[in-house]
Amino acid sequence: MVQVTLEVNGKRVSHEAPARMHLGDFLRDQVRLTGTHLGCEHGVCGACTVLVDGSPVRSCISFAVACEGRHVTTIEGYDADPVMQRLRAAFTKHHALQCGYCTPGMLATSRDIVLRLPEADESRVRVELSGNLCRCTGYMGIVAAVMSVLADLREQPDAAVQALRTAQAQGRGAAPVAEKPVAFAGFTPTAASVAAPATASAAADAPPVASAAPAGKKEGRGSQIDGGFQVPFPAAEVWAFMVDLPALASCLPGASIESHEGDRVKGRVAIKFGPMAAAFNGAARLERDDAAMRAVFRGAGQDSLSQSRANGDITYQLEAVSPTETRVNVNLLYSLQGPLAQFSRSGLVQDFVRRMIADFGNNVTARLRQPAGQGEPLVQASFNPTAMFFSVLWARIKRWFGLGG
Repeated sequence: MVQVTLEVNGKRVSHEAPARMHLGDFLRDQVRLTGTHLGCEHGVCGACTVLVDGSPVRSCISFAVACEGRHVTTIEGYDADPVMQRLRAAFTKHHALQCGYCTPGMLATSRDIVLRLPEADESRVRVELSGNLCRCTGYMGIVAAVMSVLADLREQPDAAVQALRTAQAQGRGAAPVAEKPVAFAGFTPTAASVAAPATASAAADAPPVASAAPAGKKEGRGSQIDGGFQVPFPAAEVWAFMVDLPALASCLPGASIESHEGDRVKGRVAIKFGPMAAAFNGAARLERDDAAMRAVFRGAGQDSLSQSRANGDITYQLEAVSPTETRVNVNLLYSLQGPLAQFSRSGLVQDFVRRMIADFGNNVTARLRQPAGQGEPLVQASFNPTAMFFSVLWARIKRWFGLGG
C-alpha cells in the first residue's frame, strides 16, 4: 500500500491504495466519485476518460500512484467550466446521449476537441472521437453537438473559452474550479408536463396537444411532421370512414387491430425500413370532434425485440375543397425511446413517414371506391418495405440533384 495524494476537482485528496491500483478504481473506490465509468478496462472504449492536468487520460490503464500530485478533473468537476456548459447543452439539444454510460468520457474528449482544434471540420471531429465508443446513439448526435459548439464559438468568440485554449496550449488546461460546490436544488413542480406518457393507458388519457409546429420540428414530446392528402369524396362521407377505427387501420400498411371497444383499440404496428425493423404492440384512443371534423389518435406501444417505446399523436382535420373533394390534413407528433431512437432523427425516416401518409391516402380512396360488403372482413393494405425504401431514397436523390419531384 502507498499513500496517493491528488488534487481532484480542485480539492486535495489523499488515500492509501495498492501500488497497482488504476486511477479509475482510485477515483471510484477511494474518492467515491462514481461518475467515472469503467467499461472495457483495457483503454479501448474511452468510457473512463478523465482530465489529468487538462488532458484526456484513460483512467483504467493509468496507475493512481503515477498521477501523484497531478490535477484530475472528473465529470463531477465541470460546474465552472465554460466549455462543458456549452457541451452539456449541445448534447441535450442534439440527443447525443441515451444510456449515458459513455457520456462522461465522451464529454471529456469533446472538451479537448473544442479547446485544441477550434477549426476542426466534421471529418476531424469523427477521427478525434474514434477512441470513445458508444453502443446507443450511432454517433450522429454526438458529432452534431461538438460541431455546433465549435460553430457557435467561431461566430461569437468567448473570452473565457479563449483563455482556456491559451492555458491548454501552455500545458495548463485543467477545468476551472467552482468557488463553491453547486448544491442540488431539487425540482419545481409545474402544472403542465411535456414528458411523453410512459404507458399506453397514460397516452390514451393525455390532454390534447397543439399541432402548429412546422414539419420536422422537434417539440418537447418528440418530432413533428405535417402532411396530408386529398380524396375525391364529400367531406361527410370521408369523415364517417375516418372515425371507423377497423376500416381506418386496414388502410395503414403494417397496422392490425386485435381488440376494439368504442373509441379505444389495442393492436400492432409492424415497420420495416432499411436497417430498421420493429413491431410495436400497444393501445390507442380516438378523440373526435364531429362538428369540426377533427380527430386525434393517441397511442403508445413497445417493440418486443428491441424494447424500444413509441408514443405518438396523429391529428387529422378534414377540409371540404369542393362538394366532391376533401382534403385531409395530417399532423404526426411522435417520440421514440430506446435503441430505435437514433432512427427518429433521420431525414430519410421523415421522408418515409410522409410517404406512408401519401400511401395511406391512396388506400383510403381505394376503400371508399370499393367498400367492403356487410359482414365481410376488411382486407389489410399490402406493404412492400423494399419498394418503399428505394422509392423514398430515389425521391431524395432526385431532390438533391434538382431532378424534380
